[in-house]
Amino acid sequence: MARTTSFTDEALIALDTLAGRTSELFAPALRIGVTGLSRAGKTVFISSLVHNIVHSGRLPVFEAARSGRIAKSFLEEQPDDAVPRFQYEDHIDSLVKTRVWPDSTRAISELRLTIEYESASAWNRLLGRGKLSLDIVDYPGEWLLDLPLLGKSYAEFSREAWELAELPVRQDLSAEWRERAKTASPAGPANEMDARSLAESFAAYLRACKADRRALSTLPPGRFLMPGDLDGSPALTFSPLPPPNGATPKSGSLHAMMERRYEAYKTHVVKPFFREHIARLDRQIVLVDALQALNAGPAALADLERALTEILACFRPGRGSLLGDLFARRIDRILVAATKADHLHHTSHDRLQAIVRRLTQRAIERAGVEGADVDVVAMAAVRATREGTARQGIDTLPVIIGTPLEGETIDGKTFDGHSETAIFPGDLPRNPDAVFEARADDPMIRFVRFKPPKLERGPDGLTLSLPHIRLDRAIQFLVGDRLA
Repeated sequence: MARTTSFTDEALIALDTLAGRTSELFAPALRIGVTGLSRAGKTVFISSLVHNIVHSGRLPVFEAARSGRIAKSFLEEQPDDAVPRFQYEDHIDSLVKTRVWPDSTRAISELRLTIEYESASAWNRLLGRGKLSLDIVDYPGEWLLDLPLLGKSYAEFSREAWELAELPVRQDLSAEWRERAKTASPAGPANEMDARSLAESFAAYLRACKADRRALSTLPPGRFLMPGDLDGSPALTFSPLPPPNGATPKSGSLHAMMERRYEAYKTHVVKPFFREHIARLDRQIVLVDALQALNAGPAALADLERALTEILACFRPGRGSLLGDLFARRIDRILVAATKADHLHHTSHDRLQAIVRRLTQRAIERAGVEGADVDVVAMAAVRATREGTARQGIDTLPVIIGTPLEGETIDGKTFDGHSETAIFPGDLPRNPDAVFEARADDPMIRFVRFKPPKLERGPDGLTLSLPHIRLDRAIQFLVGDRLA
């Protein structure tokens, strides 16, 4: 990827890092980035991670918890006063009390979870109890996909956007925007109404790509999907234009306006996001809703791989030196997690993991990621189903049992959000290559969304922690070595 930061950017990053490292001499902390594309389950993941650690959940793979070395876990005031707090308590209320999935991530938020622990080393235990703060940073994956724009000119951005829009899976969705862009006059005088019309049409095309029917992932600029307080600002009122005929656009033209606003978007939106958040991370988890892509077909899987490549290329992976770490953080562990494993029977979990591992390996090769440990896991941060069997003729089928959300349908039956049912979701193939070769009209699986589970109560009457699938493995990979 082309260079994305200037000397000034690097100097500011170095100063921020030095200040952070100085404070960590007295209060060790690990900054963990949590991202993923829409509806991959970022909010649910963070809520369940915190809930299970604080409430001593069932985490057998998380060594510090299994061995009883965690003395105390609690939430503290976060270190960044200008970043909204992750509303953990509200999200837990939604999951536990009302059994409603919390709202998706719409902006950056942060939460500090502090763990007091006994070291696994007898020598270190002589020095007293250890303490580690996990600063968990939640941010939309759509915003992360903006970072490659820092190394691209407006002409490159426009060319790539146009090439994507002409792909068979996008042609019908982009038709209106492409027609508007073709009839625009890039060399003509800049006009605010033309700019707004093109921007709105382009944003509508991106939103249509994101919908369940297509489940596409590579959709920059990310703020067009999640504008926040920038909605309607000039920095978001631009659009790619068709490749020019060769003439250099003049000052004051529509093309010049679009190019200027694209550069303003990079300067005022993308650069601060990278410098203030991404460049400060130590570890990263990328959540992937592979089931949604599998449901939509091979084109969605190919687009997910493209998005993973762009995402992995955004990070600064590697292991720094003792001196270098004082001025620049490096992400030394990246976990790619295929979420919603509870929508499949456990016999397909390894197959789901193999599919995402293949996607990740190809993305790593293309992105040139080196120096970081990268792992893949199929998981469910909150398990909404349990498993069983059902008879179909002389066959016995493995099924999952849960309460589908209101409005979900299977074979013409629409669920009311209260009735529990057993579903055979289908089997993923043993060979992961098969999913990339399937026909678009022949998906491997069909799945429905379920309500959060009704929590069990222990013998003492206390509500147990949120159930999960392999959340403990994710926690061990991300923080286990720092609690040794």
